[in-house]
Amino acid sequence: MSTVVLLLATGLGLGALYFLVASGLSLIFGLMDVLNFAHGAFLTIGAYATWWASVSLPWAAGSGWGFVAAAAFGTAAGTVAATLLELFIIRPLYGRHREQILVTVGLSLALPALVQAIWGADPLSFPRPDLVRGTVPVLGVAIPNDRVLLIVVAAAVLAALLVFAGRTRYGLIVRAGVEDRAMVTALGIDVRKAFTLVFAIGGAAASLAGALSGLYFGVVTPTQGVSLLIFAFIVVVIGGTASITGCAVAAVTVAMIQQFANYYTVAGLGDIAVVAVLATVLLTRKGGLTKRVAERVA
Repeated sequence: MSTVVLLLATGLGLGALYFLVASGLSLIFGLMDVLNFAHGAFLTIGAYATWWASVSLPWAAGSGWGFVAAAAFGTAAGTVAATLLELFIIRPLYGRHREQILVTVGLSLALPALVQAIWGADPLSFPRPDLVRGTVPVLGVAIPNDRVLLIVVAAAVLAALLVFAGRTRYGLIVRAGVEDRAMVTALGIDVRKAFTLVFAIGGAAASLAGALSGLYFGVVTPTQGVSLLIFAFIVVVIGGTASITGCAVAAVTVAMIQQFANYYTVAGLGDIAVVAVLATVLLTRKGGLTKRVAERVA
């Protein structure tokens, strides 16, 4: 029983990390119709900016509040990068999907190479602040605090994104702008500002995932963003490309499959099982495994 509880907690923590990465990807694609292959770059920026702040800035090291400040710094760095990307590269390419893919794929390859040139290819040890040291007892099992932190943050981000997409003026403007940009512009609404805001929010979610991924894995690497982006795409496809709720359900599902398959079979079989689920969804349920549920909830 204790093993199952521990696997469930670990799976929820990993699922929370997947959701943070995939939610921004789903938001940008679902609301803006932009397939951003450079999304993992925001995660890398967030991870390395948080690591740099933790080891270089006296006020961002050691204590729990210091880590919060470092994570805020990393998230802000990724958000700024996402905003600049939308303003200077993506904005001229709206409606030109082939060019979007080529440019973002190029950026996804260039940034890890740049990070590797500056800090090297070896994994860098991520500082563990007082905030996440220790465990929390759950059903007699000691659950690491970093897993609990990931779950709480992901739940808060899910609630905030649902409110933004379905209850705020900017969320409605973006949805209408994707459907008929000319009509929305004719009403005197600047769709471009709303698009920039959505891209910044998506980048913030990814960079926040980067800031917390160091806690989960214990290290940061130049290719960490690319690796997590692969699973983020799988989560978005399984959950439905236009559903944040479906994205959350799919993230937990993918993480649980990985954890249980890797533990009860052989290492690596969890990834194969996830790919098998992805193939099944693509062949049988166009629009995502959770499409019907997500349409009712989101």
